[in-house]
Amino acid sequence: TQLVAALTAFFVVLLTALVIALELAAPLLAHLLAGGFHASEPALLALTTQLIRWTAPVVWLLSMAGVMMAILYAQQRFTAPALATAIFNFGIVVAAPLLAQQIGIFSLAVGLLLGSLAQLALMAFDARRAGLLIRPRIDWRHPALRRIFWLYLPIAAGLIISLFQVGLDRRLASGAGEQSIAWMANATTLQQMPLGLISVAISLAALPRLSQHFVAGDEHAYRQTLARGVRMVWMLVLPAALVLWVLGTPITRLLFERGAFTPTDTGQVVRALNIYLIGMLFAAIDFPLNFAFYARFNTWLPAAVGVISVLIYTVVALTLVQRMGFLGLVWADTAKQAGHAALMIFLLWRVVGRLGAQTLAGFAVILLAGGAMAGAMYGMTVLLAGWMPGGTGGALLTVIVTGGVGLAVYGGMLRALRLPEAQSLAAAFRSKIKSMR
Repeated sequence: TQLVAALTAFFVVLLTALVIALELAAPLLAHLLAGGFHASEPALLALTTQLIRWTAPVVWLLSMAGVMMAILYAQQRFTAPALATAIFNFGIVVAAPLLAQQIGIFSLAVGLLLGSLAQLALMAFDARRAGLLIRPRIDWRHPALRRIFWLYLPIAAGLIISLFQVGLDRRLASGAGEQSIAWMANATTLQQMPLGLISVAISLAALPRLSQHFVAGDEHAYRQTLARGVRMVWMLVLPAALVLWVLGTPITRLLFERGAFTPTDTGQVVRALNIYLIGMLFAAIDFPLNFAFYARFNTWLPAAVGVISVLIYTVVALTLVQRMGFLGLVWADTAKQAGHAALMIFLLWRVVGRLGAQTLAGFAVILLAGGAMAGAMYGMTVLLAGWMPGGTGGALLTVIVTGGVGLAVYGGMLRALRLPEAQSLAAAFRSKIKSMR
């Protein structure tokens, strides 16, 4: 209780100071992030400054939601945190279309504010139900707070390096055309939803158990828990990636194609999305690997790998952006994700050892089922091409029918091949249904 109060107070003070600094430094940040607009579109640079000031409070809201999420995970409460990313993205997806006609691009800023506020409200509601919503109390000398600070220090350093990459990405994208940033942002939103709902949620849920096994010195149980988590992530992320890959165009049309967003924009977003999806598969397994090191109280290695991955991004981005435009930046991000995952796999193998033949067998089963799913969805798109009506209704029907067939084939294959993670997930689902009756 004392730690929760001290931790909350620390972040309230720190984040409030950070938001004030962001508001004051907005013009400088706008120049760093979108300096490519300065010569061709000075009005866009001014608009970027306004948007930074509108969205600066989002940093406070999301960070405090993250603190509450960590507290809930420590108490083995997983449902609300698992919904956090979906609620955040839902705020953006709902607010942007509804308010676009009235306030234009600022509808996205409002969506960010509403999504982050809803996320924090959900975390606070669940914390209150658990008796964990405690009034902040400043206690800088709390020993656990100091330990958290030293563990977080390399993570913070890595985040600063990542901010450099984000700034470079935005600066290069602004020089590749004023619409490039929007295309990349929309594609990123689509591929981040399954990462947050699946990979981050499962990784955070596994963290307390991994930490317990490490403290107890039970390396076998540690490897087993990690292997199950990695297989579960891969089993759930792969079909999401396949749905976005096969149905990227109708999904993008449904979510974004209205107002000034044209079919040309849809095509560019889908081109970026198809490249991002490669990186998404690497990023999906990367999250549990990062948390595996955090469970061992080792935050330095993941931070060091993060720095190396930013270097990979920088080299690839500067090499490709002149020839490929914004797609060169998308490929650079994919290279960063692949490099990060490869290094984490290597380091985990050196520190923990192999995760066992069952993990490789599980991956093979998932890939086989994924291939069948992709084939079924592609066949359905060809079959339905001449039957579906145009417009939003046709896109919606295509997504529902084709996606439904693909998921049915995928689930059937996993059941037939007896993947343990699929069986345990089905059993948990049946148990939840029975408890609701």
